[in-house]
Amino acid sequence: MPNDTKPLLSVRNLKTSFFQDEGTTKAVDGASFDVAPGKTLGIVGESGCGKSVTAQSILRIVDRPGRIVAGEIVLTRADGSQTDLVKLTPNGREMRSIRGGEIGLVFQEPMTSFSPVHTIGAQLIEAVLLHNAVSKKEARWRGVEALRSVGIPQPERRVDEYSFELSGGLRQRAMIAVALSCDPRLLIADEPTTALDVTTQAQILDLLRKLQQERGMAIMLITHNLGVVAEMADDVVVMYLGRVVEQGNVDDIFHDPKHPYTKALLQSIPSIDSVPRLKLATISGSIPHPFNRPTGCPFHPRCASSIAGRCDTEVPELQAVGEGRKVSCFLYP
Repeated sequence: MPNDTKPLLSVRNLKTSFFQDEGTTKAVDGASFDVAPGKTLGIVGESGCGKSVTAQSILRIVDRPGRIVAGEIVLTRADGSQTDLVKLTPNGREMRSIRGGEIGLVFQEPMTSFSPVHTIGAQLIEAVLLHNAVSKKEARWRGVEALRSVGIPQPERRVDEYSFELSGGLRQRAMIAVALSCDPRLLIADEPTTALDVTTQAQILDLLRKLQQERGMAIMLITHNLGVVAEMADDVVVMYLGRVVEQGNVDDIFHDPKHPYTKALLQSIPSIDSVPRLKLATISGSIPHPFNRPTGCPFHPRCASSIAGRCDTEVPELQAVGEGRKVSCFLYP
């Protein structure tokens, strides 16, 4: 296929800021990355690194007073044409057809994502009718089949239940069913296993992998869980304070991390080979307050390899350090 060589989604120098009375928060500060067709891109980083705002920017659902101030988000359509989502009106007809139609979203917290006063089926049917010219009966049938496809038992009965009647795992499956009800080519999963027990987490990840293989869709997986990334992702983007600090193949990132932040994240994971009762390594300090961003490299106040006089004054650019690898650090000329 001719469009397989193009990225399905290409984000270039994306900047999203929130303009408040206290000052301006740069939630996303020049992020660039690609999502390949049929592949899984993992976006990782601590809470507050701008991962979720990046997803909201792609779907043009950033809440006020936030807005995209610069950059491109280029989506390659099914016919091979390309559309810059930044140039579309957030509530316009074309953006609404893309949102849910070509790009699906699994929200971080399914309990607050579903309406408590409408049944799961009513919300599924609404999504199907919005993107397809079908009858209400056909939309209901598609909704039941969507619930069946994500492994919800007795979907004919569950379709008429409310979200609060479902367990956490079933709610997350129902959320995935809504996101996939219109067969999107890209699924954005924002912390899809948060607040679920370990067994249910594994089931949800297996389900996402199975659905991806069946449908050939791309997945953009946003998480702070590096174990989930190692299991699911083909490529990885590491974000810190709204910037991409490293990106590359999942094996390269885990076996040969370049950026000090990536190394610190990996060192803080417990290993089966760890010495018993030995304290885990931690990253010193915490993410700076949005109104008090450090000058120079945003990670330098917490970095053991910081170069005085350079890292605290200059901002490193994201540059290639090998095939398919990019890193934003002065340690690599």
